[in-house]
Amino acid sequence: MSAPPSLRNFAFPFEQMLRPKTLAAGEQGTPAAKPRLLGTPASADRLHKPFRCPGSATSTRTTEKPARKRRKVNYAGADGENEEGDEPYSNDDRLALATRDINRFPVFKPKDKDTAFKTKFIVPLKNKDVGGYNAFRPAPLLGMRQGRVFVARPLHDPSGEFAIVLYDPTVDDKPITKEAVEPKLSQEEKKSMDEPLVHKSLAEILGLKKKVDDDRPRVPVVIDPRLAKVLRPHQVEGVKFLYRAVTGMIEPNANGCIMADEMGLGKTLQCITLMWTLLKQAPDAGKSTIQKCVIACPSSLVRNWANELVKWLGPDAITPFAIDGKASKEELIQQIKQWSIASGRSVVRPVLIVSYETLRINAEELAQTPIGLLLCDEGHRLKNGESQTFTALTGLNVQRRVILSGTPIQNDLSEYFALLNFANPNYLGTRNDFRKQFENPILRGRDADATDLDRKKGDERLAELLNLVNKFIIRRTNDILSKYLPVKYEHVVFCNLAPFQKDLYNHFIASPEIRSLLRGKGSQPLKAIGMLKKLCNHPDLLDLPTDLPGCEDFLPEDFVPKDARGRDREVKVWYSGKMLVLDRMLASIRENTNDKIVLISNYTQTLDVFAALCRSRNYGCLRLDGTMNVSKRQKLVDKFNDPEGPEFVFLLSSKAGGCGLNLIGANRLVLFDPDWNPAADQQALARVWRDGQKKDCFVYRFIATGTIEEKIFQRQSHKQSLSSCVVDASEDVERHFSLDSLRELFQYRPDTTSDTHDTFKCKRCRKEDGRQVLKAPAMLYGDTNTWNHMVNDGETGPLGKIQDLLLRQEVAEKEVSAVFQYISH
Repeated sequence: MSAPPSLRNFAFPFEQMLRPKTLAAGEQGTPAAKPRLLGTPASADRLHKPFRCPGSATSTRTTEKPARKRRKVNYAGADGENEEGDEPYSNDDRLALATRDINRFPVFKPKDKDTAFKTKFIVPLKNKDVGGYNAFRPAPLLGMRQGRVFVARPLHDPSGEFAIVLYDPTVDDKPITKEAVEPKLSQEEKKSMDEPLVHKSLAEILGLKKKVDDDRPRVPVVIDPRLAKVLRPHQVEGVKFLYRAVTGMIEPNANGCIMADEMGLGKTLQCITLMWTLLKQAPDAGKSTIQKCVIACPSSLVRNWANELVKWLGPDAITPFAIDGKASKEELIQQIKQWSIASGRSVVRPVLIVSYETLRINAEELAQTPIGLLLCDEGHRLKNGESQTFTALTGLNVQRRVILSGTPIQNDLSEYFALLNFANPNYLGTRNDFRKQFENPILRGRDADATDLDRKKGDERLAELLNLVNKFIIRRTNDILSKYLPVKYEHVVFCNLAPFQKDLYNHFIASPEIRSLLRGKGSQPLKAIGMLKKLCNHPDLLDLPTDLPGCEDFLPEDFVPKDARGRDREVKVWYSGKMLVLDRMLASIRENTNDKIVLISNYTQTLDVFAALCRSRNYGCLRLDGTMNVSKRQKLVDKFNDPEGPEFVFLLSSKAGGCGLNLIGANRLVLFDPDWNPAADQQALARVWRDGQKKDCFVYRFIATGTIEEKIFQRQSHKQSLSSCVVDASEDVERHFSLDSLRELFQYRPDTTSDTHDTFKCKRCRKEDGRQVLKAPAMLYGDTNTWNHMVNDGETGPLGKIQDLLLRQEVAEKEVSAVFQYISH
């Protein structure tokens, strides 16, 4: 069917253009000019391309390479007749086969930039399923999301169990009248305020502006729990005073004070607590009161302050900038400049610890930077208001100043003025004002020729001055410790072996078993050590003569083997030196005092001997060891702690009840034998000297002189864990004990008053008789070398004048050879 004429005429020009022109024979082809349509220079080819909107997202061909050849398609079998019965490959199958390696190892190919820039922008979402319902998705907003409203909370919970609140807005905030807050406005100012505000931001128009209350809610200031749990009651009182003083709660125009506690009451800890609280908290929620703090102290204490900060706050809580003289002068000036210009979040070392001398020299570098708190340790250096140090420190830009001085402040008016004028500048006026107002009338009133009127006026002015000054001074003496804990006298009592013990001890260490052990042939040093320790307590702990073959020659006439004793349970205290001393102590306590005593041992066999001794002497006693039900233990403790209870002896196994028991009903304690682990002994010794104790405490550690017990005590003192293996009997002990250390353990020195004292090479005691001639400058609890050393040289010696009557009575006997004494305070 032929096309209609109209369509044929319309198609003709295009057919002519597309059909190649045939040349006659012999005619050369000349490039004919391409026809122009509608006067445009474009070729006829371009007319066939459909019109595309510029920038449309459809992919366009960007390369000039020729189009790929059309794939030849085999139509064999298209009629359904397949000779071999197999399905022919489809195009999809061929494509999958061709690209199998590519799909197996995908390779990143960057997108073509022209294509990438023309694609629509899509928000990169983790979850592309934007159409799904999301309950948490907020309603769509115009512009931006509204800012989160800040909820005011204190840094630490003020209602916690041990929370110490320094500032409570419901109590400490004074109500401010409305007139004081809003100043009265004139009529013109009111008129201008009533005019509508034309200029509004887009956020305000859209209602997206974050609502910020100008008056932030006030929140409590609470001491950090890690400090609150270590503060003693008097220290809590001190921190509260310091906080109230430096924040202007005592006097609005005065932000300084003087901490004049005696040494030993923890001024350092109180000031660290104050500083840490100010650095981290403020009554305005989410803010800190100060950004920087300077601690000025003598140069010898700079490192000590840095260590104290780490000790109380932890290693990672704060990084102090301690100027300890290690940097050169140029480096130091550079470091101080960097510290002074830092502000806000760039303050990485908020605490500067510096000596008075260095601070005086570099005062100019620090003059401009605002300092939140200045702590002056050993502040008696500032008593002279004319000194260079005083002038340099006064020039610092700091409002809150705390002076620490353990030295007593006498009622010297110039000292009072200098210290108060430094802590609170101009609080007492100028020097001349102070002289007119207070000093002259007071001095005139003290004059011997003063009239009654002068005296009266002087007393009035003195009372007025003290009333002003004492608001900012807190002073407590060492006596305050006696409010919380009484004095503790701790003694290491060296007891000689009884003759029977000495014979058995020498026999045992000379036995063939011990000799072969020391030659490295034996394999049971633990058994030998255990037998020696039991022998030091009492021979009844051993099964004689089975345990010590060949000891029959040394048995006394009144010795009865355990099997033959029957109902006779009498303890022969004279078989053991330590037991003799204990027997005399118990008798003296029962006769002369109403004290109670705790007896602690590592061996339940020793507790059996104690119990037999108490029964034979008719002493009421209670016993707690590992066999007792845990639920009954507290009842037993409560029964013993009752002052009216008849039992005055408490037998305690160190392994079962060494930790956690509060035996404040007793004020005397005997640790009968030492443990390899010093921590176990310390736990046991802390049973009676605890909060709630009302009496002076006397603690005794019994050590058999010259024996293995002294070696154990020395290992404790030197913190050598020779016992890490002794505690665990399953290990191969020879790996831990060298032959030399074993040889030391199996020696006996009968000719010494104390082998431990001999190892100290003590310079405070005379070599001739061992008597102490010099007291240690300070007693350190962990170092027995600094304790008082006493030898038993009769009633005229120091042991005859010791505070404890139980040890005083031992000078008449020869069982106690020496005593080390520690006094807590």
